Amino acid sequence: MLLEIRHVTQYHYERPVRESLMELWMQPQKTARQRLVSFELDLNPAAQVFSYADSFGNAVYHFDVPQPHDNLTIIARSAVETESPGERPDYLDMGEWDRLRSEFVRGECFDFLRPHGFVKTTEALQTFINEHDLDALKRRDPLTAVRTLSETIYSAFEYQPGVTDADSPIDLTLSAGRGVCQDFAHIMLAVCRGWGVPARYVSGYLFTDREAGDRSDPDATHAWVEVFLPSLRWVGFDPTNNMMAGERHVAVAVGRDYGDVTPSRGVYKGDAESQLAVGVSVRRARAALAEPEFLRMARPAFAGGRRRPDTALREELHQQQQQQQQQQQ
Repeated sequence: MLLEIRHVTQYHYERPVRESLMELWMQPQKTARQRLVSFELDLNPAAQVFSYADSFGNAVYHFDVPQPHDNLTIIARSAVETESPGERPDYLDMGEWDRLRSEFVRGECFDFLRPHGFVKTTEALQTFINEHDLDALKRRDPLTAVRTLSETIYSAFEYQPGVTDADSPIDLTLSAGRGVCQDFAHIMLAVCRGWGVPARYVSGYLFTDREAGDRSDPDATHAWVEVFLPSLRWVGFDPTNNMMAGERHVAVAVGRDYGDVTPSRGVYKGDAESQLAVGVSVRRARAALAEPEFLRMARPAFAGGRRRPDTALREELHQQQQQQQQQQQ
């Protein structure tokens, strides 16, 4: 499936700020089932862009706008060709639990087995586990257990933007019975890790199909979960839409939780409030695209190194992490 993605982020400031520094997690991954045809960033004001790979292998772009400005617009355009993961077994043998306990798996997936940030066991989560008898699922094979967990989360919670925000703990969703993709992914991650199943947060996009029963917001980024099963490697589950990740899912970045893969975050210098607006469009491409796999900039040039803010001005830095909640939205 060939998809075109347009992701627009706009920051508006009540008065001009002196400087902005930003990091972006917006480039789709390059994997065996996902080919990045093209990726392009358009910035206004124009800025020099740098890049690096973070500790999880995600592509990160960063830039500095060193002159006064009262708005900042970031437009990321991608073309991605995806493939179906192929046939998966309906279940695995019970020996998969022993393989999950192996030293190799525990070492290889160390970061995705521990509580972190939004992903942790709370009293509210334990109550949810007990009410739905989720620990009984460990008597089944891991693939069946995780699939049933995803179905349970889908059935237990209503999809409703606006109930939670990007910084909301899982307890808010657990008490309200409502939330968005980010919340459902965090709950599923916490349960899987509690079972000893490595699980990671995936930030990306979904080509929404209402006829297929999707309830995700088509104009927002998306989030789901990947679990590591030794016999299958990483397998994606989408608890928001009650399905396994497939060719309509476009993965951008993976991490321990949302905090590792925020689409954009940064700081600015100046005494001003900021407002954020985000828009996402995912559609099927009309014709085959043949653009090279590199970042194309309309105006900025590339260079090495990264500029950091003056220590003397640290007290004036205002954090502007993009609270583009993954509805994740």
